[in-house]
Amino acid sequence: MATTAAVEALDPPEARPRRHRLSFGKVAAAAFAIVLSLATGLWIDHLVRDLFSRADWLGYAAIGVVAIGTLAFLVVVGRELAGMMQLTAIQKLKSEVAEAATLGNSKAARATTARLVHLLAANPRTAKGRARLAETEGEIIDAPHLLELTERELLAPLDRDARRIILAASKRVSIVTAVSPRALVDLGYVLYESARMIRAMAELYGGPPGTLGLMRLMRDVIAHLAVTGSIAVGDSLIQQVLGHGLASKLSARLGEGVINGLMTARIGIAAMDLCRPMPFRALKRPGIGDFLADLTPGASKSGGSNGV
Repeated sequence: MATTAAVEALDPPEARPRRHRLSFGKVAAAAFAIVLSLATGLWIDHLVRDLFSRADWLGYAAIGVVAIGTLAFLVVVGRELAGMMQLTAIQKLKSEVAEAATLGNSKAARATTARLVHLLAANPRTAKGRARLAETEGEIIDAPHLLELTERELLAPLDRDARRIILAASKRVSIVTAVSPRALVDLGYVLYESARMIRAMAELYGGPPGTLGLMRLMRDVIAHLAVTGSIAVGDSLIQQVLGHGLASKLSARLGEGVINGLMTARIGIAAMDLCRPMPFRALKRPGIGDFLADLTPGASKSGGSNGV
């Protein structure tokens, strides 16, 4: 069926973490940040000295404010670094899971399973799965089957929640951009919902990101979709998916809303790939077809008639 092929064409390729290499841009940014920090320090020193020359209590008050601000800044930096380290640890764990399954190393599979249980221990949705895995600790299970069991028990409920997150964000984008008067509003709202969705996805899978971590995830998602040519949805492809009959009935604005909703779903699927601590093996990776019927009521019926 042509419609089935068109729906599969909308599915983004599996996203993988980018290798973050040192570049001249990063070196320049770090150098300017150091210079800015030194300039800020000199300015604060000059300000405090000036306040002391006016009145001692002003100088001591300034020192107190600077100390509080510095402490708060260090706490923020610590949280950002912790979030970045957690994201890196999850991506490393995902690679180790894939390696253990490929090599059939039962010891490595047990170790990665234990780390996954620890990672998701605070999530009540995984309580039943963790109990089921605890019952298998004395059993002899080969690596592939153990990892498949771990994926089903731990990640199946989280994957269902991830699908709900993607669908909810895609619906909101589809509705809002269909009625918004400006393209700039459309773009801003898509970015806002995408950021919310990616943050929720990371928190769901055990890696709550800070601001820098969220920016890194968004950059990786957008870069992946851009490189693979999956970020745009063509009108001809939409007509194949929806069916020419339904597509012709949609107004221009409603059609744009549907397209933006599908694009948001693509972003969500790519974010799921990056945030999920295991590769898809035992469970099916979601595709655009899982969200199409909810975003475009009547598409399935129309698509069925087209595919004949």
